[in-house]
Amino acid sequence: MPELKIAPSLLSCDFARIGEEVRAIEAAGADLLHVDVMDAHFVPNLTIGPPVVKAIKSVATKPLDCHLMMTDPQRYVEAFAEAGADYLTIHIESNAPIGDTLADIRKHGVKPGLVVNPDTTIEAVKPWLDQIDMLLVMSVWPGFGGQKFIAKVLETVRAARQLAPELDIEIDGGINGETIHEAVKAGANVIVAGSYVFGGDYAERIKSLRVA
Repeated sequence: MPELKIAPSLLSCDFARIGEEVRAIEAAGADLLHVDVMDAHFVPNLTIGPPVVKAIKSVATKPLDCHLMMTDPQRYVEAFAEAGADYLTIHIESNAPIGDTLADIRKHGVKPGLVVNPDTTIEAVKPWLDQIDMLLVMSVWPGFGGQKFIAKVLETVRAARQLAPELDIEIDGGINGETIHEAVKAGANVIVAGSYVFGGDYAERIKSLRVA
């Protein structure tokens, strides 16, 4: 299984001090910076777009892992690529033409990924596993932070790890010092944590995830 990586979600940081927060979370040991992009259509919430990603990139030294919770993410691939995204993950449940969009992401020099919601099975993404650099399994419903971990998605994580032993498998939602045990045991190696990491001492919280 690939190495463990911690990807704090900037959705939980203080947006009034986002540059300072990026520097602080990197100094605390983050491996990736998870950026939640919401369009108020695919999910009810509305968050950041390419200009803010560009601002984050100007201070970040770690890769930007941009999760596009968008109905039509293919329309924005170039904009996010130019803004500095290192990963672009799109939902299998979106309206995007999956193969073409993944190819377009890679063409722009960005690592493509797919995302599955809690009720989507591994069958939906199986045809694309050899075309992606990361599979993100949502362990909450996308749109808002601070939700409770949905344990049934671990079945999807286990199935994905069996099918793709070397793939980065990311899990996002309700991850803390306790739920990470089952997530990693199932095969997840990229851990998104927002409320947990930003809700205490950043370095201590990241260390506790690694130790757990």
